[in-house]
Amino acid sequence: MRYTGPSYKKSRRVGISTLETGKELVKRPYGPGQHGNARKSKLSNYGVQLVEKQKIRFTYGISEKQLKKTFEKAGKLKGIHGENMLKLLESRLDNIVYRMGIASTRRAARQFVNHGHVAVNGKKVDIPSYQVKPGDVVSIRENSKEHKGMKQALEAINRNVEYVSFDKNKLEGTYIRYPERSELSQEINESLVVEFYNK
Repeated sequence: MRYTGPSYKKSRRVGISTLETGKELVKRPYGPGQHGNARKSKLSNYGVQLVEKQKIRFTYGISEKQLKKTFEKAGKLKGIHGENMLKLLESRLDNIVYRMGIASTRRAARQFVNHGHVAVNGKKVDIPSYQVKPGDVVSIRENSKEHKGMKQALEAINRNVEYVSFDKNKLEGTYIRYPERSELSQEINESLVVEFYNK
């Protein structure tokens, strides 16, 4: 099951900003619930690994099944297993749409893709988990160019990443390259997730 509850609660549960804005933790930088502010007991090794896994799931808005599948796919690639897993997650179409600034959250980006507003290399793709490859061009379909939510997101855009380009006038962007590990969240320890699944 994919978690669809409040983002703020998720962020407080795992102790990082899953929306990558930091807003969720400003007022209450502790866990949710009645005892969220009480001193936490030290987590076991398993508990620490579990929290790291949840950080990834909540950040990218994916189910346990999707994460496991991505983990297995990453294991077949050359390079560092955990980093490959993050690169595959960054290459999801919903994430690329989010990185382009077309949607203000990954959840909104997933919905935007689901509703058929997006094309990859000129062809409509409505599968949020679709793997975009470096060099692919992601664009907004002609009849979706006046989408109100997208216009609001683009007006508020305050982030950009080196590995995704976006042309506001054409409403299209290119996935230039896979990201470097240093360009992704430093608050996630993906090697602990690899340990978790390799048990």
